[in-house]
Amino acid sequence: MAVTKEADSSRPKLVGVNHIALEVGDIDEALAFYGRIFDFSLRSKSKRQAFIDMGDQFIALMETKDKHEDDGRHFGVVVDDRSAVRALVKAAGGRLLPGPFLDFLDPWGNRVEVVDYADIQFTKAPHVLRGMGLDLGKNEGALRELTEKGMAP
Repeated sequence: MAVTKEADSSRPKLVGVNHIALEVGDIDEALAFYGRIFDFSLRSKSKRQAFIDMGDQFIALMETKDKHEDDGRHFGVVVDDRSAVRALVKAAGGRLLPGPFLDFLDPWGNRVEVVDYADIQFTKAPHVLRGMGLDLGKNEGALRELTEKGMAP
């Protein structure tokens, strides 16, 4: 499979991620766990699933009895300030993982990497940030990466 930099109108272009789905053992316990770490709004909930809003994206929690533990497989969440995350993960009962990043396992084995909005290329549209009540910027490294791609604000 060839990877090219030129546009190919015969194939859809990846634009972003709408949502991710996590398998958890209990919806209420998962909402309580993640609620001890992150400030979020609940989009909706039923007996076997719940949807956590992240502005114009969301996390789907799906109840399953299958057990797993992610190793390399993970997903990254972006936060406005990650300075308190390590302590909050420990207090919530998550397992911090060694390494250069801020990764942890939730009680159901989902590996989560936490990154700060200022440090990465990922950018929310100004109207989405405003709707989330956030006023965030990028650091020099992230702005340089965006500039190199012709995507700087």
